[in-house]
Amino acid sequence: MQSRVGLPLRRTSLVLASLLAVAGCAMSPPRTDDPWEKVNRKVYRFNDKVDRAVIRPTAKAYRTVTTPGLRRALSNFFANVRMPITIANDMLQGDIKDALRGTGRMVINSTVGLLGFFDPATRMKIPAQETDFAATLAQWGVGEGPYIVLPLMGSTSLRDVWRFPVDGYFFDPMTNYVQNRNQPLGQEHWPQLLYLITLRARALDAEALTDGIYDPYVFYRDAYRQRRLYLNYDGQPPLDAIQQMQGIEEEDFESLLEQQREYEKSQNDNNNSP
Repeated sequence: MQSRVGLPLRRTSLVLASLLAVAGCAMSPPRTDDPWEKVNRKVYRFNDKVDRAVIRPTAKAYRTVTTPGLRRALSNFFANVRMPITIANDMLQGDIKDALRGTGRMVINSTVGLLGFFDPATRMKIPAQETDFAATLAQWGVGEGPYIVLPLMGSTSLRDVWRFPVDGYFFDPMTNYVQNRNQPLGQEHWPQLLYLITLRARALDAEALTDGIYDPYVFYRDAYRQRRLYLNYDGQPPLDAIQQMQGIEEEDFESLLEQQREYEKSQNDNNNSP
């Protein structure tokens, strides 16, 4: 399972899931899961402007002054530092086996891997697995709730938003580092800032996937929700969960097919009109 948060993650994790989202949405029923769409769109536009003006140029500059090897090492380091989030949530989900596997991975990479800058655990067939408190709440049966776009944080939901304070305050070593220090020029925040920059930089290569998207807001919304669904079910969501995410009941399929036929007919009529 994988979890990504924050505005810089929006173009990273969501783009990687977008092909699934697009492929699975040939028919688009009326959305019933975005009641705050009007406000969400405004926040999305604000986030996009901030990204284009500040975050994306910073990420491009970071890639310019670093080598691929250095970027890989920094990504490994931050993934290792954040492993307690995964371990703690594995335990909260009752998945002791994964919690032990994650602990072993962190110990190996912290020692043999020189503080996590290298990843010998993967070569030892202990692959990276990530989860968060949003997935824990889903495992506990908490409903997703409405989709939300937060300023600077990006896509989330009424349930998933709790991963920010819970994971951040209780399980994230970088947050604990900030809380226990008060350094000149806010230097205690620099590791978190560098972490976010590394995430945004990793998304630059994937930006071409969104070229030509008519409505990026819908694209990111649907991709986010589908990614969270697959995360919560460890990559194997049941059909009823997929239908529920799309707002589709079994008896609605014939109605949706008819809507699709009418839409295609109207498009053909428009194309054939002078």
